[in-house]
Amino acid sequence: MSAFRPKPTYSRTALHMDTVVSLHVVSSRSEDDVQARIRRAFEAFLAVERVCSRFDAESELRRLCTHVGEAVQVSPLLFEATRIAWEMAELTDGVFDPTVGHRMAAHGFNINYLTGEKALPPAQATASATVTYRDLILDEQHRTVTLQKPLQLDLGAVAKGMAVDLAARELREFEGFLINAGGDIYAGGLNDHDEPWVIGIQHPTQPDQTITTLRISDAAVCTSGSYERVSPEQTGIHHLLDPRTGRSPSQLVSCTVVAPQAMLADAFSTAAFLLGPEKGQELVAEAGLTGVYVTPDLKVYQGEEEPS
Repeated sequence: MSAFRPKPTYSRTALHMDTVVSLHVVSSRSEDDVQARIRRAFEAFLAVERVCSRFDAESELRRLCTHVGEAVQVSPLLFEATRIAWEMAELTDGVFDPTVGHRMAAHGFNINYLTGEKALPPAQATASATVTYRDLILDEQHRTVTLQKPLQLDLGAVAKGMAVDLAARELREFEGFLINAGGDIYAGGLNDHDEPWVIGIQHPTQPDQTITTLRISDAAVCTSGSYERVSPEQTGIHHLLDPRTGRSPSQLVSCTVVAPQAMLADAFSTAAFLLGPEKGQELVAEAGLTGVYVTPDLKVYQGEEEPS
């Protein structure tokens, strides 16, 4: 009996959306076909970045934030990202809030990763301390967004997941593929050994190691962690901010969610982290999703298990 031969694999990496994006494709089809699809997958990241970037003064998101008090018709991409973020805010009673952009900027999270320059707030978008997601009015029929107050939208908790999902559409026809956008992952089909993909969850204090692993196929895995990005200006602040307090929660150091789509996994991992262990678990479980949580003392638990 002949030994098993792994299927051909193709890999490519690029910098998009403030992170390293890696694509791996398993396919017996021609290399030209595979590479063409990989290029289209990366174009999905470019498209979402052009629309949803908080740092690019020319992005559609930034242009939207210059219009206060008027209904602005936006692209399908921007409307969908804003809608999902708004619905997650409603689901969490504002703990997840896409209008947190001004607080992010105040803590130093306003550096353009391509240029290293500070991204200035959009004209007319100096947000007040009282702004919330309820100051956004969405009209699905006409695909318009109205900002009732000056504010800075931050769609970072859904936009990268959206880009991953769009890239996955381009690769769906292959036997297997893996998209990793800085912890936002979609694993399609099977790996080159005809097995589910093994996804490692990063160890919070040892970046080159994993703290646990998952085996998945045709699903997304997204992790939100306090170790990912810390404020350059204030101790104890990282990129996950509770809009009610302006502070970063500390009850978890990592929250991972497995979902059918990356945008859902992205949004729910962020929301569950902000809500904390108990309420975060309830949110994920009620949505029928799987969560993996890591506590500050590096205990790992899944679903409603006790920390191990």
